[in-house]
Amino acid sequence: MPLTGVAPGHVGPFAGLDVPWLLRLRAESRAAHPFLIWAPFDQPSRPWTYGEFHERVGALAAGLAKRGIKRGEYVLVHLDNCIEAMLTWFACTELGAVVVTTNTRSAAAEMEYFAGHCGAVACITQPAYAELVAANCRSLRWMAVIAHDAGAAPAHKPGKWDSFESLFADSADRPRRPADPYAPCSVQYTSGTTSRPKAVLWTHANALWGAKVNAVHEDLRPDDIHLVQLPLFHTNALAYSVLAALWAGATAVIQPRFSASRFWQTAATHRCTWTSVVQFCVKALLDREIPKSHTFRLWGNAICEPPTDAIFGVKTIGWWGMTETITHGIVGEVDQPNTPLAIGRVAPEYNIRVINEDGSPTGVGGTGDLRILGIPGLSLFKEYLHNETATRDSFDEHGYFITGDRVTLLEGGYIRFGDRAKDMMKVGGENVAASEIEQIIMTVAGVHEVAAVAKRHPMLDEVPVVFVIPHGGTQQARPTLSEEIMAACRSRLADFKVPHEVRLVDDMPRSTLEKIAKAELRKMVG
Repeated sequence: MPLTGVAPGHVGPFAGLDVPWLLRLRAESRAAHPFLIWAPFDQPSRPWTYGEFHERVGALAAGLAKRGIKRGEYVLVHLDNCIEAMLTWFACTELGAVVVTTNTRSAAAEMEYFAGHCGAVACITQPAYAELVAANCRSLRWMAVIAHDAGAAPAHKPGKWDSFESLFADSADRPRRPADPYAPCSVQYTSGTTSRPKAVLWTHANALWGAKVNAVHEDLRPDDIHLVQLPLFHTNALAYSVLAALWAGATAVIQPRFSASRFWQTAATHRCTWTSVVQFCVKALLDREIPKSHTFRLWGNAICEPPTDAIFGVKTIGWWGMTETITHGIVGEVDQPNTPLAIGRVAPEYNIRVINEDGSPTGVGGTGDLRILGIPGLSLFKEYLHNETATRDSFDEHGYFITGDRVTLLEGGYIRFGDRAKDMMKVGGENVAASEIEQIIMTVAGVHEVAAVAKRHPMLDEVPVVFVIPHGGTQQARPTLSEEIMAACRSRLADFKVPHEVRLVDDMPRSTLEKIAKAELRKMVG
């Protein structure tokens, strides 16, 4: 059963505080310092100081209150990266409304589900998604549309929907309410093992926890400038980057999305010192000219100190976290050498269990199921909204959250990521990790990207099938590439781990952060 963070007598680290307190504090202590710099692709950058941003947030919060948004009501924010997304997020937290950030790649049925499930009463979106939202989120009381799309500028249709600018009122009328750290703050929908996405509910204490702990893990300082190009509707950019920068009194430079062609120029223009990347970004940047010097001092990624650090001239700290953990439960060391390709060591703010299938502890060198202990509503999410069963079933008998990830224990306390539990295949009674197959195939010359998934088999239950994107696409692939991949697998893998099929493709379905959508690949193989 999950632990509770609000037992009688409990005094948390954020007692009497909330998100508006933190923004107000920074507006008072660093009023003239840039907080956010909006760096669109097609227009000049626009800096927002802490003081200016706080004032504008107050005006929007006052306007939302006048439009009838009440404390505890849910507001959809369906936006690509833009300053309006951040203004709305903070304005809702000031009002006491609950921000629901949704993936802008969501389909019609998903939007209908999100709005209906949380009971959203209003939505802020952009021209490209306005028709989709209007057609599928029919229970909304109103919808407002910003005046632009990130990277484009299609005309807004006056009168059809409210304009975002029409929502603002006088910041002197900004709502006042008692600070409650355990009040609901925001919701992010995340895919799980069930057919419907689960709504991860954060409290204000969760958001403050993410801000403070991320800033500590990343060694963020007031003079740091954090480049943000990952989507703000998810935890990485929101908590690891923006909220962490806010806690440190630092600056965040926000781009519409990741762009390999603009990355280095933007970093140089704003003298960026920190950024969070994913493997997709790293691969794309390797195809671009890398400057001989830059101002980055640290990057964050899924693995510590990969070989590419020598190419980019920067140290990468690895980390592992989930929407449910708000920050990193496992993280690399900023000031010490790390085991290359590990995700780091257990963060001091959490307890971690790594166990075998039978519940026994996994030993060094072994791979087991990862579980994490924290306090719901503080260091772990509060709950899955409107889903008591999923919340209850996500914790084991010791109160540890069941992550669904598998990790390998290394010497010196370091941990290497293994696989998602659902990426484990059962081949004739033998466990096979998709990542093990993928690592072998990536060593074959001419392979750009690979994904291994399970295909149903009448006798063996499941067998591995691999999708491979060759360098330069299928047209430039060597005729023998598939045979070379199979030969590499036969020579380095047990026979039951060898793929039954190699499919060369030019692209694969993608989810958030450009991750390969393996669920879609599984549907393709049957």
